[in-house]
Amino acid sequence: MSIRLKVATLNIHKGLSLFNRRMVIHELREGLARLGADIVFLQEVQGLHEKNALRFGGWPQAAQHEFLAGDEWQHAYGRNAVYEHGHHGNAILSRFPIVSFDNHDVSNHRFESRGLLHCRIAVPGMDLPLDCACIHLSLDERGRRRQIEAMATHLSVPRDAPMIVAGDFNDWRHSASGAMSRRLGLEEVSVTHSGKPARTFPSIMPVLRLDRIYVRGFEVLGAQAHRGAPWRILSDHLALSAELRYPHDAEVRPR
Repeated sequence: MSIRLKVATLNIHKGLSLFNRRMVIHELREGLARLGADIVFLQEVQGLHEKNALRFGGWPQAAQHEFLAGDEWQHAYGRNAVYEHGHHGNAILSRFPIVSFDNHDVSNHRFESRGLLHCRIAVPGMDLPLDCACIHLSLDERGRRRQIEAMATHLSVPRDAPMIVAGDFNDWRHSASGAMSRRLGLEEVSVTHSGKPARTFPSIMPVLRLDRIYVRGFEVLGAQAHRGAPWRILSDHLALSAELRYPHDAEVRPR
C-alpha cells in the first residue's frame, strides 16, 4: 500500500497581477481549488494591507492565506515583512491536520525580510507527521547560501524522514539543488521527472527556473509548471505542482 500526494508552490505576488494593475486574489482562489493539491506552499502572502483594501473593491476582509484556504485547507502563516500599513510572508495550506508550525527568521539584512515556515502535518497513513517547509530565498547569492545553511540547521530531523521543502528560491544560477541534496538529502521534483528545473518566471513568458519543490522519501510520479490560462495572469510566477507517492512500509526512525 502507498500514499499519493499532490503538492504545489506559488509566489502569489500579494494577490496582484503581473504589473500590480488589478487584484486577482479571487481568480487565484478558484485556480488553486481546481488544482486540487493536498498541500500548497505560498510566498508573498499578504496578511494585512490597509492601502490595497482601500484601493481595490472586493479586497478580502480576511488575511489572504485564510481567504485562499476557505473550507478546503487548514492554514499556517509566517509573517516576515512588517510595515506601517501591513505585513506579508509565507503560508502553507493543508487538507490534513497541521500538528505544529513555527516561523524561523532567515533574513540577511533589514532591507529584505525572509522567513522559513516549518509545519508538521499529520498525513493519513504516515506513521509520523510530515515535515514541510516553505521558503522565499534572498535575491543575493551569498544570502541564499546562508539561508540554505540555516534551513538545514533548523530542519534537524532524521536523514531518512520524509520531507518537502518548496518555494521561490530565486536561484537563477541553479546552485541550490546541490546544496539541498548535500545538506538535507532532498531531490528537486522537476529534475527527477524531466531532467531540469521547470521555467516559472516571468509567468507571461517563463525563462528563469526560480520555483522549486524538493522532496525526500517520496517517489516523484510527475511534475509540471502550469502555463497558459489562467496561471499566466494570476501572478508574476507560474504555479509548480508535483504528484508524489510515499511507500507505506518505509521505515522512519522515531524523532
